[in-house]
Amino acid sequence: MQFAAILAGGSGVRMGNPDKPKQFFFLGEKPILVHTLEKFCAAGCFDKVLVLTPATWVQQTRDIIEKHCPQYAGAVAVAAGGAARNDTIMNAVRYFEGECGATADDVIVTHDAVRPFVSLRMIEENIEAARRCGACDTVVPATDTIVESLDGETISSIPNRSVLYQGQTPQSFNLGALKEMLESLTDEERDILTDACKAFVLRGREVALVRGDVSNIKITYPQDLRVAEAMLEA
Repeated sequence: MQFAAILAGGSGVRMGNPDKPKQFFFLGEKPILVHTLEKFCAAGCFDKVLVLTPATWVQQTRDIIEKHCPQYAGAVAVAAGGAARNDTIMNAVRYFEGECGATADDVIVTHDAVRPFVSLRMIEENIEAARRCGACDTVVPATDTIVESLDGETISSIPNRSVLYQGQTPQSFNLGALKEMLESLTDEERDILTDACKAFVLRGREVALVRGDVSNIKITYPQDLRVAEAMLEA
């Protein structure tokens, strides 16, 4: 089986409204979350799509889905996320195991709710790569020179740009391997690791690359929303 976990646990602080998570800001006539959700539901390749949202927004999220995409309401579940990103992903794993009968051989595709321009091609290639390698990350080649500074004041090193990539989502996994990696994290690792793929890298496990796209933007700041509006109208 194949499952999708839409990670909608972000806040609205950097969007200028700490009381409203950014995924619920409107993009055109619908919340950002709905645009993202529609991509995964329309893909037609998931046994269940789960939205993980702040606990206080679970009912509002259900109401938003019912209002803006009622045709998918029966195929989508909503659950509370965790304190951190990897906690939220573990909540998704437990949900799929408990409510959908997921097994270790199944695939879970995780995606940021605020990346509404994900394509069907990226979703399909994530599933294929997760089945082939056990874990994959969607990336685009770095176009700017990346400068490292250990003290925040002077340059420590300038890595070779030709081997650097910028991470996006989806990130997709063999469900059993993902659960094993996240459960193996020490408390110290859990505090600093905010990326599930990094847990695999830390344990020496292979993570495949899936080609992303510069259009697969993450809407974090008000200027990102303006860019997204322009893309929607194009």
